[in-house]
Amino acid sequence: MKKTIHFQEFDWIGWPPSSALEPYFLAPNENPWSPGVRGNDEWGLDIDGLYGTADKPAVDQVKVQLTMVGTPDFGVYLYYRKWDGRIRQSQDCFSKGDMSRIREWLRTLQGDLRPIGQFIPYPQAWKAVKEFMERDGELPTSIEWVSSRDLPPDTFRFPGFYRPGPEPRVLREEDL
Repeated sequence: MKKTIHFQEFDWIGWPPSSALEPYFLAPNENPWSPGVRGNDEWGLDIDGLYGTADKPAVDQVKVQLTMVGTPDFGVYLYYRKWDGRIRQSQDCFSKGDMSRIREWLRTLQGDLRPIGQFIPYPQAWKAVKEFMERDGELPTSIEWVSSRDLPPDTFRFPGFYRPGPEPRVLREEDL
């Protein structure tokens, strides 16, 4: 099994101690998500080769990714993706925040649009991230998730909707 982290200065194989990541979630104003890293507010944790599949071809492995987008105004957006190559099936889940705001989007520093209704407070996100690391990629139970199958159509806005800008900003459906 191979664990990889891409988060701030942590860009390596394996997990750092949870105490090294905790300040980014519990004191985000003191430990901003993109200090000196202009244009990046998205980070991730990956695990390849779960359940003894590490020696199999990539398509046959079990792989899990936890993508995180942190913002000062709305908290953290979490996206959990699991590919089970043994049965050729994926599972996509998103943190469940204020779902009344699912039709409002935040433009990230990379220019992606993320639904505001999927952002959760930093302390809640930390519980899920820590649990993900401790349980080797199992879907954390410490927060509520919404499956991609249960989201309204056009929840996500992708290429063609990109309008570059220097700062993240909130967009509503009528702005697009």
